[in-house]
Amino acid sequence: MTRSSITDLNSEILAAAAESKAWPFEEAKKIVERYTGRDFPETVLFETGYGPSGLPHIGTFGEVARTTMVRHAFRVLTEDKVKTKLLCFSDDMDGMRKIPDNVPDRAFLEPHLHKPLTAVPNPFGGDYASFGDHNNAMLRRFLDTFGFDYEFASATDYYKSGKFDAMLLKAAEKYDDIMKVMLPTLGEERQATYSPFLPISPKSGRVLYVPMKHVDAKAGTITFDDEGTETTLSVTGGRVKLQWKPDFGMRWAALGVDFEMFGKDHQTNAIIYDRICNILGGRAPEHFVYELFLDENGQKISKSKGNGLTIDEWLTYAPTESLGLYMYQRPRQAKKLYFDVIPRAVDEYYTFLSAYPRQEWKERLGNPVWHMHDGNPPAIDMPVPFSMLLNLVSASNAQNKDVLWGFISRHAPGITPATHPELDRLTGYAIRYFDDFVKPTKTFRAADEVEREALATLEKTLGALPAGADGEAIQNASLNIARQIERYQDHSKKSPEGGPGVSGAFFQMIYQVLIGQERGPRFGSFAALYGIEETRALIRKALEGELTA
Repeated sequence: MTRSSITDLNSEILAAAAESKAWPFEEAKKIVERYTGRDFPETVLFETGYGPSGLPHIGTFGEVARTTMVRHAFRVLTEDKVKTKLLCFSDDMDGMRKIPDNVPDRAFLEPHLHKPLTAVPNPFGGDYASFGDHNNAMLRRFLDTFGFDYEFASATDYYKSGKFDAMLLKAAEKYDDIMKVMLPTLGEERQATYSPFLPISPKSGRVLYVPMKHVDAKAGTITFDDEGTETTLSVTGGRVKLQWKPDFGMRWAALGVDFEMFGKDHQTNAIIYDRICNILGGRAPEHFVYELFLDENGQKISKSKGNGLTIDEWLTYAPTESLGLYMYQRPRQAKKLYFDVIPRAVDEYYTFLSAYPRQEWKERLGNPVWHMHDGNPPAIDMPVPFSMLLNLVSASNAQNKDVLWGFISRHAPGITPATHPELDRLTGYAIRYFDDFVKPTKTFRAADEVEREALATLEKTLGALPAGADGEAIQNASLNIARQIERYQDHSKKSPEGGPGVSGAFFQMIYQVLIGQERGPRFGSFAALYGIEETRALIRKALEGELTA
């Protein structure tokens, strides 16, 4: 996902890009159209916003990853002749309205409520000067791990250094126009006290939500009551910040942002951001609204709650590329972001990667891996799916990678950790994922009489197969058994001989009884990898009641 030079833009790629319906290209085309009839600016600016009120979560990363994909698509459409920049902006001057649930010492933070996040002491210890600085560092650490090409920006730095001074003075000048936009969006009680300006109290250091007694556009000052004392402050130099909705529009105008995406929870406010940007003399950027991420209970994930997955948690159980794929897919669809989505994301990534070399350019530019890898997906052979590794760990009770490699090398001679380092990496992830999420939920059940007979027949049939029988032979032998059992016949399907097909309940039964799970990969492939004799032994254990003991 790093920014690399684009050197192979031949006419075929450019033609495919111009017609591509992949969503990063659709968004990039809007930016190209934005400058139709006039020159591009010196730098086209892509921005992402981050509220460091808690530790960064995967949703935060997703915004940067997706914006990077749009940026790369724009570079291709413009043949990389236009300079671009991705600015990751942290709203770290916001007041800490509540104490996050996932800090080590809540009482430590209580005296600092409503202070700017960069003025709140760091509850995690270490060398970071503030809570905001710590959380910013956590975000940057992860973005750097992924190799994103970005520039980090701190609201505190921008306000205090004067980068926003000219626009803040303009906001004072346009105070009445901004209020006309904001007041109709507020309730009656809030209207009476609302101000787009939030002074930082010289007394308490807190961000104050107080009405303005006077706004002097010529002097560039605001006057308000601070704990009963009438106080006048300059709007410049970091003494004052803007409410978050006006701040959005002000930042767009001040920086000349061309593209910003945000979650669906911002969608109704987008028109407000746009209008304030226009009032301040800017041109609102192109938008992309994505659906929210949900936790296992269907609730929106939150930095302060700490629900859903953290960045580090995903990377404990799966490679970074699987997370990149998850961010690419269906961004306008709400998606659950919990541990059970990981295995599928891993296998889908390698499936897309395997398909890429066989595709024409039109299909390649619609393949997620092209967007994830800046148009240069790696060539990786993945002979064993992640889901298969998980079931292999489950059946073998493997505690280390050597055990898994014993099965893999026997099944596929010549494949070793040295020849397939990516597969070796997945074996480690599979063991960790199994130990933490699969093993605690495994529930073996005893087979009933029909199932016992089916399993006994399967065990005998496997023993009669020729040595070295492959997954296809094992699968077909299993299907032939199921076709003879009424319970597992599916009359909506046809067997090769014209009889009924096989219901998925047959293989579900096998995994419930033998593995202690509701489902698994294709049984023939699993048995071939695990070994026919090992699979027969597993069946015998199940029939003898050893697995449920």
